[in-house]
Amino acid sequence: MAVSKIVLSSLIHIRPITCAASYHTRLVPHPPDLVKWVKKEGGFVHQAVKIFPQEDNETYGLGLVASQDIPKGSLLIALPDHIPLNFESDAGDGADSVLVDLASQVPEELWAMKLGLKLLQERARLGSFWWPYISNLPETYSVPIFFQGEDIKNLQYAPLLYQVNKRCRFLLDFDQEVRRALASVKPNDHPFGGQELNASSLGWAMSAVSSRAFRLHGKKLAAGTRNGVPMMLPLIDMCNHSFNPNAQIIQEEDDSQLLIKVVAETEIKQNDSLLLNYGCLSNDLFLLDYGFVMPSNPYDTIELKYEGALMDAASMAAGVSSPNFSSPAAWQQQILSQLNLVGETAIVKVSLGGPELVEGRLLAALRVLLASDSETVQKHDLNTLQSLSAEAPLGITNEVAVFLTIIALCAIALEHFPTKIMEDESLLKQGVSASTVLAIQFRIQKKTLIIDIMRNLSRRVKLLSSKETTATQD
Repeated sequence: MAVSKIVLSSLIHIRPITCAASYHTRLVPHPPDLVKWVKKEGGFVHQAVKIFPQEDNETYGLGLVASQDIPKGSLLIALPDHIPLNFESDAGDGADSVLVDLASQVPEELWAMKLGLKLLQERARLGSFWWPYISNLPETYSVPIFFQGEDIKNLQYAPLLYQVNKRCRFLLDFDQEVRRALASVKPNDHPFGGQELNASSLGWAMSAVSSRAFRLHGKKLAAGTRNGVPMMLPLIDMCNHSFNPNAQIIQEEDDSQLLIKVVAETEIKQNDSLLLNYGCLSNDLFLLDYGFVMPSNPYDTIELKYEGALMDAASMAAGVSSPNFSSPAAWQQQILSQLNLVGETAIVKVSLGGPELVEGRLLAALRVLLASDSETVQKHDLNTLQSLSAEAPLGITNEVAVFLTIIALCAIALEHFPTKIMEDESLLKQGVSASTVLAIQFRIQKKTLIIDIMRNLSRRVKLLSSKETTATQD
């Protein structure tokens, strides 16, 4: 592949990766035209699909828009299988062997770092086939690992703070592992062309992959099955997210070659953005992996820890105190074990919000612990006890007590945020940095979610109470 002197120069001197740059800034000032490159390499791009700055939200950077109306069903983009960037684990030479060894040390939950190593290798490689794509990537990302310390604190939500700190610790530790692994590597076997990596460049690569990669079907295996393979899809990854997308990704196989297409799922009007659904994710994952927050996210949740002391405090606050939270009866303990809320391998993380509103395990536990006798409980299976749609299976009094306890849990969760929503909204009007805006938007959405849950359950309590009153009068 012919490479100009200008491109060679920019490859030799990799730009420093910092979190001070604008999210709009590309790796090089004037990167190659990505649309022309995709077409040159045998791909297809609809004539109306254009790259355009997303001015409504600076953290989104560049996106794809329609320059004219596009009918439903139209092919928007097609990539032959040599254009996507993925991690091929078959080590062909010394450099690839070192890369595979490094990738094997990455935990599965941080899969983006594995492909990130391949991305860094191609970024450093002179004449890389993917340079026209890589040079168009942002210089930094709006994910929390690049936040200043104060903005990480501004998230005000312990479960997310834990995940951010966990990723930062991993990057610092992995940085040392990479340095040790590369210290004795021969120059010809160096996977990054002799260039040094650090926690910042590793973080850039991991963020580039987590925010842009799609998990698609790889090549067919000997057994006829296909593995899910994370891939970076040039141009396609400029589509923004929506829970109501106007486009979808389709994989097709033609003459043993995989073809990745984006097709218009609805009619796309002129100047509309091309939108894909990244998944039914919470705002924790959207911010951690993609660097944005979805307002009124129907899949957002708040995380709680199931423990007797917390349930005791909530039930007391709700006026429905029960000794069973701290000292459950043997039959209640057995059901809690079945729900995997107690025991050596218990999973005590429970959630509120999302499509379920109340996680089934928490709902069943509260129903059981606030029940007056085992006979009533044993009339129902676990699925019924875990279902919010199974209205008051243990009686109205029990259900009201359960909902009041959950409302109290929400009130306790709200108290852990040091600021009120009105204070947050006032801060947003003061011209704060982009990362501060994201942190404040995140915590506003969490508080709003908690309040919405409380209102929903309060309505249910009122409805149940009115039914109980009617039944008593009858």
